[in-house]
Amino acid sequence: MKLDTKQCEAVLAVLETGSFEQAASRLHLTPSAVSQRVRALEIQLGSPLLVRSRPCRATQAGQRLLQYLRRAQLLEQDFQAELAGNRSAPLTLAVAVNADSLASWFLPALAGFLIREQVLLDLTVDDQNHTYALLEAGLALGCISTEPLPMRGCVAEPLGAMRYRCMASPGYRARWFAHGMHRSAARLAPVLTFDRKDALQADFLLRHFGLPADAYPCHTIPSSEAYLQAVCLGLGWGMIPELQMGQLQDSGALVDLAPEQAADVGLFWHRWKVQSPRLELMSTTLVQAARQVLL
Repeated sequence: MKLDTKQCEAVLAVLETGSFEQAASRLHLTPSAVSQRVRALEIQLGSPLLVRSRPCRATQAGQRLLQYLRRAQLLEQDFQAELAGNRSAPLTLAVAVNADSLASWFLPALAGFLIREQVLLDLTVDDQNHTYALLEAGLALGCISTEPLPMRGCVAEPLGAMRYRCMASPGYRARWFAHGMHRSAARLAPVLTFDRKDALQADFLLRHFGLPADAYPCHTIPSSEAYLQAVCLGLGWGMIPELQMGQLQDSGALVDLAPEQAADVGLFWHRWKVQSPRLELMSTTLVQAARQVLL
């Protein structure tokens, strides 16, 4: 079965823009023409590819097609640049990464490669337990995830573990945990979470004190920099990566509330087995650098 290029472009445009109208504008067509091309491809494949919602989203079959189209597009761009002897032509790579990696080791690990190879990053930031879904949906060509098992057609390479510690300001500890961290105090002390997908603090309180997620007050601060600042300001305690603390613990700005109870989160780099030369080189660079800084 040979896929029609124009029909595939129409599906890709709808999924990337979220609507037939915006896809039509991108392709210089009418929405009706875009709809006809999408429908023709759906008939050919014998399966619906789009959920006609606002925004439009891919069905399971549409996700598999999107994975294929994104990879084919990248391979074609890299091949054309190499054939023309112009490896300096910019290439954009869509990657899903967790916020703590992005705030600490990820960019230093790749900076030299990105500059040397003229690669542009299109980053999506999500919780490390949810980035895998972005790769699965065709929205990323690689991701950093806690999922150890690769999906079909991919490989998962272990990067190492990020160690998190239960940190707070000295003033916060004196206010809430002057006699140590125990269950009755933990029920009252404000907690900091990154977002509603962040389960590190909830897992810690459930594992060590048997406290469910709705049993304590909680701030939600979806920014790595602001999250760390909030801990330093004494707004609450939070699980902070050792890589992100810098000199804050040595200087006394932060204290460890539970020195014997660190949490290690294993990370894996997921990528397609068949990938463009520059994505393959980026994968090698990322894995080697991560293994030097992670546990």
